[in-house]
Order: sequence, then C-alpha cells, then structure tokens
Amino acid sequence: MVIWALVYSKNKLGLAIMSLTLSSVIFLGASPSQKNTAATGYPRLQSIYIKMRDGVRLAADLWLPTTLSKSQKIPTIMRCTRYWRAQDIVGGALENDSNYEKAKVFNENGYAFLMVDIRGTGASFGNKAVVISEEDIKDLGEIVDWVVAQPWSNRKVGAYGVSYSGNTAEMLLINKRSAVSAVAPLFNDFNSIDHLAYPGGVFLSFFADMWGRYIAALDSNDICGAEGVSGIDCQQLTKKIRGVKPVDEDKDRKLLAEAIAQHRTNAEIHEAARQWEFHDDPFGPERIQNVYSMSNPSGYVKEIETSGSALFVRVGWLDAATVNGALGRFLTIDNPQKLIIGAWSHGGAYDTDPFLQLDQPPKPNLEKQNMEMIDFFDDYLKTGAPPITKSSITYYTMGAGTWSTTEGWPPLGFPHIDWYFDSGRKLVQNLPQLQSGSDKYTVNYEATTGQTNRWYTNMTDGDVVYPDRAEEDKKLLSYTSDPLGQDATITGHPIITLYVTSTAEDGAFFVYLEDVDESGKVRYITEGQLRAICRKTSSHEPPYKIFGPYRTFKRIDILPLVPNQVAELTFDLWATSVLIKKGHRIRIAVAGADKDNFARYPRNGTVPIISIERNKKFPSKIMLPMKNL
Repeated sequence: MVIWALVYSKNKLGLAIMSLTLSSVIFLGASPSQKNTAATGYPRLQSIYIKMRDGVRLAADLWLPTTLSKSQKIPTIMRCTRYWRAQDIVGGALENDSNYEKAKVFNENGYAFLMVDIRGTGASFGNKAVVISEEDIKDLGEIVDWVVAQPWSNRKVGAYGVSYSGNTAEMLLINKRSAVSAVAPLFNDFNSIDHLAYPGGVFLSFFADMWGRYIAALDSNDICGAEGVSGIDCQQLTKKIRGVKPVDEDKDRKLLAEAIAQHRTNAEIHEAARQWEFHDDPFGPERIQNVYSMSNPSGYVKEIETSGSALFVRVGWLDAATVNGALGRFLTIDNPQKLIIGAWSHGGAYDTDPFLQLDQPPKPNLEKQNMEMIDFFDDYLKTGAPPITKSSITYYTMGAGTWSTTEGWPPLGFPHIDWYFDSGRKLVQNLPQLQSGSDKYTVNYEATTGQTNRWYTNMTDGDVVYPDRAEEDKKLLSYTSDPLGQDATITGHPIITLYVTSTAEDGAFFVYLEDVDESGKVRYITEGQLRAICRKTSSHEPPYKIFGPYRTFKRIDILPLVPNQVAELTFDLWATSVLIKKGHRIRIAVAGADKDNFARYPRNGTVPIISIERNKKFPSKIMLPMKNL
C-alpha cells in the first residue's frame, strides 16, 4: 500500500473537542518553499500548533485560497486524523505537499481547509490510552473555537473524513458547537466494535494485528515500518519522505522529536483489543471502563442528535459492516441525513459489484463523489439559514446497476420470504413438506473468504474481490435453491435462524448469502456471523436501531452451548441490495471459521462437530426481504 493512499483514507474509529482563542496558536509564516500567498498576505499554507486547554499542542496544516481578500469571510472544512495530517516531503515544494490536490479543491470552491493530527499522533503532542478519549472529544470543539476566531472565518465550520477521520467528523457534534451545522462522515464506523472489531462477537484478529503494527510505526514516525519496507526499499523511500511533517517553526525538528517521545507512552491498543472480548470488560492495563460507548459515535446518540447538524454519509455494501451502522444511525437520529449506499470499497476508490468485470471504475468516480459532498456543505455553510431537507437513502442494487431512493428502511415492497433448509442440501419455501432430519458438519478451520474481502480491504483500502466460491463452498455446509423462475431483488437485512447442536461449548457461526449462476459460478453477496456463547438475546432497548435480535455481548450474558442440546442462533446478515436473475439459484453456506480474518473458536481443543436441525420443530431457515420482478 502506498502512503498517499493511506493518508487519504486510512482512518479507523473516532474523536471530538472544546474552547480556544487566537492567542493559543503559535502562528508563524510559511516556510521559504511555500511562499504562494493570497493578495492579502495570508500564506497559502501554514503548518502550525493549536494549543489545547491543558497545554497539549496539536499540529495542523491550514490552507487558504489564493483569491482570499482582506474583507472576505469564508467557511472552513476540517479533517482530524490519527494517520498523519501530512508527510514531510524531501524538497517540499507546495505542489508536492500530500494534501495539495485535496486543498486545491476546497480552496477553489471557497473554503479554508484545516488538517489536524489528533493528540498523541503525527506531529502533535500528548499520548493515547484508548482509540478515542474524552480529551480527544474536547479537543475537536477547541479546534472549532480557534477557527471561528480567525479574521477570515465566517464562523461556519464543517468537518469530513473517511473511516477514522469520518468518526472524528461525526463525534465533533458531541460538543454542540453552533458553528458546526454540517458534517460528512464517509465510510466510517458508527459502531466500530460491533461492525468491525467484533462483528457478532467474533474477533477480527487480522485487523487488530495489522492495524496495531501500522499505528505503532506511525506514532514512532517510522515511515518504513508503516509501509512495511526495509533495506534498499526503505532507503529509497526515505529519500522522498522523511516521515510526518513538522510545523513551520520547528526548523531543527526538536519539537517533533519531543512529540514523538510522548507517543512512546501510547497504549498498545491492538494488544488490549485482543484481551478485551465482551462489552463490559475493562480495557487495557489501565482497566478503562465503558470503552465500548466511549469509542463510537453510537455511544453519543443523544448528543449528536441534539446538535441538530446535518450529515452527509457515504458507505459501501461490501465495506466491513459499516452499512449497518449507517442505516442504524439513519433510523435513530432525527438530524437531516443524506445517506448514499453504493457498490464501493473502503474510501470509494473501487467498484465492488460482483456481477461486473473486475477493475471497473466506481460510479460516481472520486471527483464526482467529492463534488457531491461540497455541494452539501455549500447548502449549510454558505447560506444565511440551513435548507429544509428531508432525510433520504439513495442505494445501488448490485447485479441490476440501478439506483433507488427511499425515505425509510427497509424500502416498501420487500416482504420477508422464508427459505427453509431441507434434505439433499436444498433451500425450499414449503415448510409442510420438509423432510425431517439434521446435517452434521465437522468445522473446517481452513475455510476462508480470502484477503481481498470486505474485512481485509477495510484496512488495506484495496479492491473488494471474492473469487468464485464454488471450491470454497465444498469446505462448508451449504443449501441451494432450485433455479428461480423469474428475476428477483433482495433488499434489506436477511435474518438467519439456525437450530444447532455442537460437541463444543463455543463456536463461531458464519453464514454466507450467495448467487449461483447457470454455469455453477458462485458469487458472494453478503454474510453474518455470531459467536455461539453470545447468543442470549436482551429485552432491553438497544442504543440505536438494529436489524436482528438485540444482544448485549456482555460477559455477564454469555451462554455456553450444552453438548447435544439444541440451541437457537438467530441473527441478521449485513444489509444488501442485489438482483438475482432468472435461472440463478440462491445459496446459503454455513462455516465455523474464516482463517485469514477471524479468531478461532473454540480457541483450542478438539475440532467441533455441529449438527443443523431441519424439521418442523426446529426449522432452520433464512428470511430474505425479496420481491419478484
């Protein structure tokens, strides 16, 4: 992975912040290589420190339009990241800056652009004990206070970002700053634990390991470690990029060295995540409580809603499980929301419709995606009063290539159709004619969805590619329908109900929805997973809208399987919209492992043998939101 792409979209969880004045910033001019200035004398680019309430200095890059006049007041777009706000480019001409093209777009459309390293990262001072802390949240508000105190500010601020910086944009709203009337969290994790780190209670172990190594390298200013290169490759890289960019006043890089030294006390969050299994577990060596709510926008639903700010949200069907968070937010928070769901990879650079040829450009492309976001900000940051808008969801249907818009979810016209598991590994709609029985399956720990799937590419930002699953399905227990007699569309959240027994007290259950065409090619559509000991459902109200049975995923609620006793596992698959063509078949495949991505359950011991019941008393089935066309 190349570092510029990482700076563009490598961003995983969230932040936010509180009060400050012009005197709290160390405000020096641009370096000699950056003398491009506006007519007013404002530097085109300034790399500065913004001082927080506790004295911690945050490194920031401020870009102003060259056309800015002294009497002009303009809005500001900010982006706060933990993946370096900018790189220290050797021979750093302005045009070579890692944010030049991005800043140019915002500046030419009449915005100041502010990039910030959050505390404990990049060239900023401070340290981090968790992914997002209360101090981080206060910092975001103070950055806004600094912006509105500037002589060129129209006192209106928006925030955006992809993934992690998308969460900082959303969690900025917790501070309820009146200057912030619109934010654009893109491809972000409304609930990073349930939709990324521990979906269905199953630990996404590869992610913790890869992300942990990556942020450790960034926080120590190790460009070669971040890029995973050594030897001559490292030497070549450091001839071009020294690491994170220091501020303009730091000519001898002593301040940068001091900041990096403070980062050495950052917690090894990935190691803590590996030990942290349940929502009520204390986190890390410091035994931090309530990290589940602290780390996610979903933990601050009331505060975000009270802000009243509008949200422009973009997610992909096959980008971890971020789509469920986006839909949950849409149905929970009453703020104006424009939600767009497409066949996009993490960050939107790749088209992921499995029915198209590989390497298709995304629709719309990144340039148009950015302009749609800027049009949204124009409505809220350049007008006297925000527009009156209806919240809406615009979504793409894979296999059909069509876009639809709805004001609710699921869209009207998609009744839930039950498909039952039957003998002969068939998937049928007729319950009374089920052939009673069960199917045994010895868990195959070699089963995998590969390293270009929805989970892996959420870290690497690559193209989401699921090769033909026909061979991989031979390692699984699958049930397949007869060929469809007419086209059908599935849109919404499939709900799986498995009645199982197992020789083990624990296990991970993965369920895949697939399309089988006339040639036998198997295309992955979506999936869901559940750790068996987390199956206990709760009667309490969830903190935001979910689409299957609500579970607390708390240690106090774990429920081990009893050998040879039937247990019900009902859970939703991640949302989708797909056309299944006439003559194609629907397949449901069940696995007990995904070796390249998730932790093994049980952790050790004899390989479990599970049995799936399929009879009138225990009718294992999947409920598909579908309509015939």
